[in-house]
Amino acid sequence: MREFFLVASILFASLASQRFVCAEDTKPSQWRLVWNTDPATSATLCWNTKVAGQTHRVLLRQDGSSDQQAVLAQRNGRYTTNEPDLFFHHALLSALQPATKYYVVCESDGQKSREFYFLTAPAEDVPLALVFGADSRSGHEARQKMNAMLARMLHESQQPGRVRILALAHGGDFIYDARRLDQWAQWMTDHELTVTVDGQLLPIIPARGNHDGGKMFNEVFAFPPEDQNFYAVDLGPEVRLLTLNTETSLAGDQRLWLETDLAAARPKRRWLLAQYHRPAFPAVKVPWLNLVHWVPLFEKYNLDLACEGDGHNIKRTPPLRDFKIQHGGVVYIGEGGLGVGQRSPKTGRWYLNTPLAKTGEGHHVQLLEFGPEQLAYRVVLLGGEVFDEHTIPVRRRAPVEPNSAEQEHATATIGP
Repeated sequence: MREFFLVASILFASLASQRFVCAEDTKPSQWRLVWNTDPATSATLCWNTKVAGQTHRVLLRQDGSSDQQAVLAQRNGRYTTNEPDLFFHHALLSALQPATKYYVVCESDGQKSREFYFLTAPAEDVPLALVFGADSRSGHEARQKMNAMLARMLHESQQPGRVRILALAHGGDFIYDARRLDQWAQWMTDHELTVTVDGQLLPIIPARGNHDGGKMFNEVFAFPPEDQNFYAVDLGPEVRLLTLNTETSLAGDQRLWLETDLAAARPKRRWLLAQYHRPAFPAVKVPWLNLVHWVPLFEKYNLDLACEGDGHNIKRTPPLRDFKIQHGGVVYIGEGGLGVGQRSPKTGRWYLNTPLAKTGEGHHVQLLEFGPEQLAYRVVLLGGEVFDEHTIPVRRRAPVEPNSAEQEHATATIGP
């Protein structure tokens, strides 16, 4: 009989241990809030679990209300990889109110995350800010420090009298090899550091970089499986951000979509900007094919700002049009400093070899503040030092005819 009770006790302890492990394996982690539709009325909250689980939902509550709504995750699955299992969960939160604080808790099979909150984008024409950065693929310690700095910047921007940061536009190259789940898992864990001390989530607007190939990019950021990752979001009624994909065809459907969106948006928006990975006017590398397919459209429809990555340096060009420094042209900034090792810009290029340009090296983000009269731009280095400041005056122009043939863009010389 003693032996029976001993075996039973061991078996009971083993089963209890297994239940505990299973419960812990459904503990939500590696959360991220994605904006790829209308951020005034929707957001997608994503998280991971170690096992598939059964029921995954978000507990959603509007600030000032005690009513809590349960929103089931609409998409759940295993990451496409041969590596150890990890499961994603995507919950689209829709029918939200603009400029409103929402509290959220991720829940999987009864296991809950801490409570977070986020702010939806405004529907009113008010000053707002966006952080742009790229290239977090290596330099994990620096990436973690940059994420912590982003959390501080977000928290400080919510104070009275400050222009609120709404989101992080990430220009691509999140990790070194996007077919490796261990690297994505490390990036997602590091991204948790962007949460502020009081639990505010920093929404991310992702672009695909040349290191971001494969299916897992869409699984991490809640895009449909075959999505081509070019889209637009309105940060407010007067600020529109176009996210483009340099890793697929730049002509064809993407170019047609780009021209259609620019033509419709330019007469209606005070500020019009684009983000993408490979630069058209690079400070280190050779220009990508967007120089041929997109730059003529940027100039035709008077894009205010083009945000580029890939070069691993700091760059701001003068306003450029028709391969000249020209008032009213397009300003190009970049080129990625969210943790990756930095390179030396090639300052002999004609668009950088001028006092009107600014180049350098160092881990950094670009802080963009959109007001009624100007777009204020600052490069913030790791540690908080401001490396560069610039302003772009407002313009509300009707579309203009290009004053050079697109073929000239295909054959023009960039420089050394």
